[in-house]
Amino acid sequence: MNWGVWGKQLDTPSMASLIHACVDLGIRSFDHADIYGGYTTEEDFGKAFVETKITRESLCFISKCGIQFPSKNRPILFNYYTYTKDYIIKQVECSLKNLKTDYLDLLLLHRPSPLMQADQINGAIDQLLDQGKIKAFGVSNFTPSQIALIKGQHPIVFNQIECSLVHHQPLYDGTLDYLTSNKMGVMAWGPLGNFFSDKNEQQKRIQKSLKPLMEKYKVEQDELLLAWLMQHPAHIYPVIGTTDKNRIKKSVKAAEIKLEEIDWFSLLVASQGHKMP
Repeated sequence: MNWGVWGKQLDTPSMASLIHACVDLGIRSFDHADIYGGYTTEEDFGKAFVETKITRESLCFISKCGIQFPSKNRPILFNYYTYTKDYIIKQVECSLKNLKTDYLDLLLLHRPSPLMQADQINGAIDQLLDQGKIKAFGVSNFTPSQIALIKGQHPIVFNQIECSLVHHQPLYDGTLDYLTSNKMGVMAWGPLGNFFSDKNEQQKRIQKSLKPLMEKYKVEQDELLLAWLMQHPAHIYPVIGTTDKNRIKKSVKAAEIKLEEIDWFSLLVASQGHKMP
């Protein structure tokens, strides 16, 4: 999302260079949505991907659809959601064209709609899987009951949710319990939360708790925040948003950090602002 006009506005050579940098560090999954950049970022990425000469099979392309977003490319009044069979298929085909690929490794429904109907969604997913245009299917920002509502014959393999030390509600509201018990993968958008943008009491408490751990583990704040998230038994995959190559490198190193249990809880307590019961 941050690579295109909604973020750093990278040109084609810069985007191609960043793709190479990610791959060199072992990052091979790229998370898209049709609406990013007002329906422009997938196309920009596709042009850069062609320039890299990297084989398609060595990468994982993820995209999301379902949100109707006001932009020059779609002059509507406000956001709303559409999950008809024809619309899902049309948007996937647009993403394939823009990303210069024949298939998506994973398609996610971007946000749940009160009007979504399981037969429409599953009709689209069945067709896309049969045609080989998607390899797997998942959701984003769905609650357990919403997942249950649209379950069809094909497994829902991932749910991409907001989750971080700052936004730890999924640890307690049943979301992670449900995904783990049903063997669904978890991706976390906003894995650092608003830690580096907000200056509030929660941020101050977390920062204070991070300080001794930075010295203990010889790492920086963002690495500890990601390590905390990835240590959860749900095996959460953080969706990092930075375009800074050094920060991407540090994010990869975070996967190697194993926090002692008391240190993990010290950060949770700091975020909550109260002791564990």
